[in-house]
Order: sequence, then C-alpha cells, then structure tokens
Amino acid sequence: MKLVKLLANLGYGSRKDVAWMFREGRITDADGEVLYADDKIEHARIRLDGEPLDPPTGLVLMLHKPLGVTCSRKDPGRVVYDLLPPRYRMREPALSTVGRLDRDTSGLLLLTDDGALLHRIISPKAEVAKIYEATLAEDLRGDEAALFASGTLLLESETTPLAPATLDALGPRHARLILHEGRYHQVRRMFAATGNRVETLQRVAVGALALDALAPGEWRALEADDVARIFADAR
Repeated sequence: MKLVKLLANLGYGSRKDVAWMFREGRITDADGEVLYADDKIEHARIRLDGEPLDPPTGLVLMLHKPLGVTCSRKDPGRVVYDLLPPRYRMREPALSTVGRLDRDTSGLLLLTDDGALLHRIISPKAEVAKIYEATLAEDLRGDEAALFASGTLLLESETTPLAPATLDALGPRHARLILHEGRYHQVRRMFAATGNRVETLQRVAVGALALDALAPGEWRALEADDVARIFADAR
C-alpha cells in the first residue's frame, strides 16, 4: 500500500492532507530521514512529526466508558468517539464498538476495525463471558441465583428463555452477574423480572480481560495476549 493511502486510512487526513505532510517533510523514518510518498518501509519505522503511527488494521481498543456517553457515532450528547483521538473517527476500515453499553451503564467497552474479530466476540456460539456488577434498589430476595442459572427465565415480550447466568451476591444490594449472551438491557430486565431495579451497572470484564485500574474515559490499545484473554473463559 502506498504511504499516502496508508496514512489516510489511519485517519491522519485526506489523501490531499497527507500528500501535503510529505511535502512539508513531516513524514520520516525512525532515524529522522525524510520519507517520500513512493518509499517502501515497514509500518513500525514510519514517524509523523517524530511519533510512531497508530497500529494498522487489526486495532483493538479497551475503553472505560463513563456514564452519560453513548455507543454511537452520531448523538445529540457525548459519544464514545469523543473520548478517542479525532483521527480514530476517520480510520478505514471503520473503528466500531463491539456490542454496546447503554448511556446509563459504565465499564469495559471494546472497539475494533477487525470485522471478523468483532463478530467472533459477539457471536452467541462463542459464549464469551460478560461480567457486570450492579447495585440494586432493594435487597436481594435470595432466590435470584437459582432463577438466573435455571435457563428458564423469560423476559417480558420475548419468546426464548435466557441462557443460564451466574449471580454472586456481594452484599444485600450488590451483585456480580456473569452472562454468556447479550440481549437488550438484559441485566436490568433480569432484575426487573424479580421485582427489583438496577440503580448502577458496570461491566467489569469481558472473558478474562478485566477493566482493572483503567479510569473512566481512559483507553488503551490491546496486545495479542490481551485479545486472547477475551476468549480464555469461553465455553
């Protein structure tokens, strides 16, 4: 791939913008030698204003989505892409969220431009674990774990029972829930079926990949071993 197209696909600007960067001498190799648009060079050795380029296609990000932010490209309020460098909106292939967290749910959100990986993670056949922690409006009744694990719970307006899920009580009104599917507002609707209401909800892990110390609004690019952890606990 020609260098102008490469940088444009990474979102650094239009091809015209990138061509101008070459003319200004802003594109160099790792040793500071000015590059030209028809040069052949490894991706890892290219520098823009002295900084390495973003990873090529296959980028996977982990973001700590804050409350009040929407998993969308266009919304009247804040969207997850506002938390990333502006060029990430312009990447080609596009950087997409792996599933969604609603505006009132915080926690671990994955984004990638690898369509095959995205579908592998969200596919029901993969049964990748999604782990949530919820605080509730009322005390747990005590029978929720058995009900959620039964595989018989039918949510309102649905005809297929939920797959078995694991609930661990962390306190009278605090629970951890492990799901292997991802239906619309599933955790909130599960507790609503027991007569309770979720007050706060956070996704803390996907597979064995945990949010850990990543602060709200922060993100990081994942390495290959991080991506492997997503599938470590898949059934």
